[in-house]
Amino acid sequence: MEDFTGGAADSPVPPPVLSTPATHIFEDDILPAQNTLPSRLSPDQIHLRYEIDRTVAEIKRGRWTRIALQFPDDMLPDAPGVFETLKQRLHQRGCASEEQKQGVDESLPHTTEKLNIKTHKSCPERLFILGDTSYGACCIDEIAAEHVNADVVIHYGRACLSPTARLPVIHVFTRQPLDVGRVVETFESLYPDHDRAIILMADVTHATHLPSVSTTLSGHGYKSIFTTDIVHNPSSPIPNRTVPEGVSIDPAQLQEWQLFHISDPPDSLLLTLASRVSTIHVFPTPAGSSAPAPVTPAVSSSIALRRRYALLTSVSTASIFGILINTLSVKNYLHIVEHVRSCISAAGKKSYTFVVGKINAAKIANFSEIGAWIVIGCWESSLIDSKDFWRPILTPFELELALVSDEARVWTGQWNSNFQALLKGAEEDPNNTADVDPALHFEDSADAVSEEELDSEPESAPPEFDLRTGRYVSQSRPMQVALQGRGQRHGTQNKGLSLIRRTKGEVATIGNQVSPGAEFLRSGRTWKGLGSDFDIEYDHDENANGALVEEGRGGLARGYTTAKSCTRT
Repeated sequence: MEDFTGGAADSPVPPPVLSTPATHIFEDDILPAQNTLPSRLSPDQIHLRYEIDRTVAEIKRGRWTRIALQFPDDMLPDAPGVFETLKQRLHQRGCASEEQKQGVDESLPHTTEKLNIKTHKSCPERLFILGDTSYGACCIDEIAAEHVNADVVIHYGRACLSPTARLPVIHVFTRQPLDVGRVVETFESLYPDHDRAIILMADVTHATHLPSVSTTLSGHGYKSIFTTDIVHNPSSPIPNRTVPEGVSIDPAQLQEWQLFHISDPPDSLLLTLASRVSTIHVFPTPAGSSAPAPVTPAVSSSIALRRRYALLTSVSTASIFGILINTLSVKNYLHIVEHVRSCISAAGKKSYTFVVGKINAAKIANFSEIGAWIVIGCWESSLIDSKDFWRPILTPFELELALVSDEARVWTGQWNSNFQALLKGAEEDPNNTADVDPALHFEDSADAVSEEELDSEPESAPPEFDLRTGRYVSQSRPMQVALQGRGQRHGTQNKGLSLIRRTKGEVATIGNQVSPGAEFLRSGRTWKGLGSDFDIEYDHDENANGALVEEGRGGLARGYTTAKSCTRT
């Protein structure tokens, strides 16, 4: 009997070579990497799908010389072809413009010489491909563009169309193919009544087909069809789309319309429109499929809305929130960070701010003291399914509902992921005290509050229970302890006392500031870092000295050197 290696079963099998000898380092011939992802489109297809002519015209109109090309992952195989095509077209347009300038006035160089004016040749355009985006593919990666000092970003593919903060943007949605006949056939089977009010909408990659679909349906007798156009306004009743006449004044009129959407919309759009339109039908456009699209029933988002409501009610007793910044380019993202931070502080809870790039479960699982996460991002990327995450992930809109008491919280079914609307609502309501830190009011009136009232405040507060488990939560508002500490400092307590005996139940402090994170590190974590598994002598004895710092190994990984022997190891 022989094994899979082809030798006898009882013969020893040599172990695999897991490493090479040190003498072979950088000596073996390494084959060059081969490109396994060739372009999927021909030059003519690239020219049409990526709108080369329009892109070149806008670049020339803006007089930009450093252009960043941002591609999503699925379009990276076409990036070299788009790069070369744009480069050739820009060179052709530059040569043509130079020839026109030469025939305008031959006496211009003599005039500039007399005036001592130095003439400069036009700087050729330089293109840069941005492959891996810092955050979501739908957002503009201004951080990567600024690394190459780009003047403009050309964004390809789907986009959330959120307003940017620094750089101008040219959006190229790419023209994806669509079988208009199948769309019309599906539409007629769903809406036999030709007088019904229907909004015709498509994803940005299929929006160019809407006029032909609308014209065909009008020829078949449909009279009340409104075809949407793309606008850069996420705060619109239909995000980034035009709305029927009168809806912008009274958004409640949108309930009289039904929506037919071409291509699968993002989940955030479905939840946003669930309570705004009557019904939603989706015509799916799977990539690479030639089978006719099935006639889908009306899309229901009630299950998703119930899940979101369950998440926000589950974090109502969380004491520590993590503000997760998922964008550095969306306009006013710093304002919403301050708004969220002030709302959490006003509720007597603690917040920490994190910037981790692309979000995944492994990154944020390192911070086990965080009870819930609040994502600050564009209106599409803010909605994250937290099934794979240890803690719930909410949007700023859901946070405001979670911080309201159980008696005052009312769930109307409406959902909004655009934080620009929250900021606008906070500006329009000057009486809203959710943005005011109660500690500020406390400092102004601390002298008028007695010490007995401060001590009795936690005892007089109503008890809080976790709605999921029914357990009593003792410290759901840890920052109220900070208010007591500030009030006591206004009294007879010595301000110069640096070390104070901590009473039972008191939260740990850092720099005279209450820190629930430090309290979790003290009482909740079993491993607190390197050296935490043994006692350090100089922490207990001031006369004890620590070990001397010695120089260890140094150099490169292929051959470290020690300080004493200077030998490689």
